[in-house]
This record gives sequence, structure tokens and C-alpha cells, in this order.
Amino acid sequence: MTWGKWGKQHSTAEMISLMNHCIENDITTFDHADIYGDYTNEEDFGKAFNKSAIKREDIQLISKCGIQFDVKERSNRVKHYDYDKDYIIASVERSLKMLQTDHLDMLLLHRPSPLMNPSEIAEAVDKLKNDGKIRQFGVSNFTPSQIQLIEKEIQVDANQVEYSLSSNGVMNDGTLDDSLAYDRMIMSWSPLGSYFREESKANARIKKVLAVLTKKYNATEDQLLLAWILKHPSYVYPVVGTATPKRLKMAMDAVSIEMELQDWFLLLEANEGHEVA
Repeated sequence: MTWGKWGKQHSTAEMISLMNHCIENDITTFDHADIYGDYTNEEDFGKAFNKSAIKREDIQLISKCGIQFDVKERSNRVKHYDYDKDYIIASVERSLKMLQTDHLDMLLLHRPSPLMNPSEIAEAVDKLKNDGKIRQFGVSNFTPSQIQLIEKEIQVDANQVEYSLSSNGVMNDGTLDDSLAYDRMIMSWSPLGSYFREESKANARIKKVLAVLTKKYNATEDQLLLAWILKHPSYVYPVVGTATPKRLKMAMDAVSIEMELQDWFLLLEANEGHEVA
């Protein structure tokens, strides 16, 4: 999301360099959405991928569809969600063209719509799978009940949700329980939460705890924030938003940190402002 118009605005050469840096550090999955960069990021990435020496079988491409923006690239009158069969198929076909690939490793419905019809979604997904255009199907920002609605017709392999120390509601609303109960892949967007973005009493408390833990674990603050979500038994896959090579490498190094149980609860307590009940 941050590589193009909405972030670093990398050139083709810069994108190729960043892709190679990712792969060198065992980051092989690239998370896209049709809307990123006002519908431009996939095309920019695809141009870079086509000019790189990277083999398609060495990476995984995820994309999302369903959100319709009111921007000049689309003739929309209002932001809305569209999960009609024809739109889902057309959106995937556009993503494949932009990314210059013949398949997505995973397609996600970007956000739930009150008007989504599970039968129509299933028809689109079945056709896309049968045509070899997607390999797995999931959702993003869905509640367990919304997933159950979709699974009335078709299996949901993954859910990408907001999850971090400072935004941890999915631990208590059944979302991570659903992941564990049904072996559903769980991905976390914004895994560092608000810690580096805003000043708050909670972040001030977290900072005091991290001042001790960074020394204990010989790790950076962002690595420990990632280690915190990685400790959850649902085996969370963080979707790391940084486009900075150094921070990407540091993020991968966080995988090796085994945070102790009481340190995990110290950070939770710092965020909540009180001990657990």
C-alpha cells in the first residue's frame, strides 16, 4: 500500500530493488488491493515485477476487491462496496492484468457489505478457482458471524484484520478464536498500531515498559510490538506496512523473539491502563 502513490512513490527501479530486498530477507508475500494508490499500485508493481528477474513461483500475490472509491479513476457517485459476481470476476481479471500474472495466490473481500449475497460471491469464487485465476479465497475485516454467512456457500481460508497491542479487540470479539477453531489463516494489518503515530497516555505507559524490554531482549521497540502479536496461538501473519529496507529486515528478525508470558501481560497492562481482571 505504501510503495506507490499513497506512500513512497517508488520508481520502477526502486520497486525492483525493494522486491529483491524482501526476497533476500525471506519476505515473499506481497499484499495488494485494487484500490491502493487510487487504483494505481498494482500496475506500478506489475511493471516492476515484469522487469525484474524474480520468478513467479518464488512469490505469493494477494489482492483484495470490493471497495469502490469516488475518485477520477472510477465513475462512482459515492464510496460503496460491490460484491456482484460480475464485479468480483472483473476486478480479479483487472488485478491479474495490472500485476502481470496469471493467478492470485489469494483473493480477499476487502470489507464486509450489508448487501453481500453469499451465493453470488461463491459463484464468482468458484469460477475464478476453476479458471485457475485464484488459488485461495479469504476476507478482510470480517467478524466471525460474517464469515459464517459466507461459509454457508464457500470455504473462507483467511481473514485479514487490524490487530496490534494498541488495537487488540479481535482477541476478545471471537475473531482470533474463529481462526484457531477453524484453522483459518489470520493476517494483521497495522501490526504496530498507534505507537509510532500518536502520543497518548497508553503509548507513554507502553514506552516505559519497552524501555526495559528492549534491553532484556536486545531488540527494538517495533520488533517487540511484532513479537507481542506473534505470541498469540492463532499464528498471526503481520502485514508489515513499511517500505524502508532496514525496517523490513528488522521486522523479519522479530520472528525469532520468544516473548515471555509475563512480559506479554506487562505490555497488555500498559496499553489497557489496568491489570487483567
